Amino acid sequence: MDLQEFHEKPEVTAAVAEAVEKTLSLIGEDPAREGLVKTPRRVGKALQFLCKGYNEDPEAILRAALFEEDYRQMVVVKDIDFYSLCEHHMLPFFGKVHVAYIPNGRITGLSKIARVVDVYARRLQVQERLTTQIKDCIQNTLNPLGVMVVIEAEHLCMQMRGVQKQHAMTVTSDFTGAFTRQETREEFLKLIKE
Repeated sequence: MDLQEFHEKPEVTAAVAEAVEKTLSLIGEDPAREGLVKTPRRVGKALQFLCKGYNEDPEAILRAALFEEDYRQMVVVKDIDFYSLCEHHMLPFFGKVHVAYIPNGRITGLSKIARVVDVYARRLQVQERLTTQIKDCIQNTLNPLGVMVVIEAEHLCMQMRGVQKQHAMTVTSDFTGAFTRQETREEFLKLIKE
C-alpha cells in the first residue's frame, strides 16, 4: 500500500462512530445537536487516517528503493515534519525528525526515510519508542555503518492538560554503530543545527 493512499474501512468508521456518540453523551453533549451530528463518523475516519501506519511495512518502503553505492560518508535527512498521537491520552504530539546514516554499500531513496517516519508516527506512540523504531528500521534494512535519529517535539498532553507548559520541547535520540563515537554524533548534531 502506498503511504499516500488511504482507504477507509466502513465497518471501523461505524464502530468508532458508535463509541464517539456514546462518549459525547457521557461528557454532557447532545450528539443530535446540529454541529455534532456528523462528528462521530468524522472521528472514525480521522482515527483511521491518523493510525494508518499499522497497515504499512516501513522496511518494505526502504527496500523498494535500495541502490548499490560505494559512499561511506554521513547521509542526513533533517527537519522531517511529523504528527503523531500520544498513546496515553490520544492527543497530538508533533515536531521534527532528523536522521543520519553512514552507508555500507547500499543507500535508499531520500524520500523513503521521510516515509518511514510517517509510518511509525501514524500509530499510537510515545516519542521514545518512535525514535528507536525509526533507527532500528533503517539499521535492519540498510545494514549501514551506523544510524542516528533525533526527534524534537511538542506534546499537547503537556500543553493542553496536566502541567500546561507551553512551548516545552522534548528531545530524544538513539544511535548505532559509528555514532557511538562522540565526534560522529557531534558532527551530526552540528549539521542539524545549521
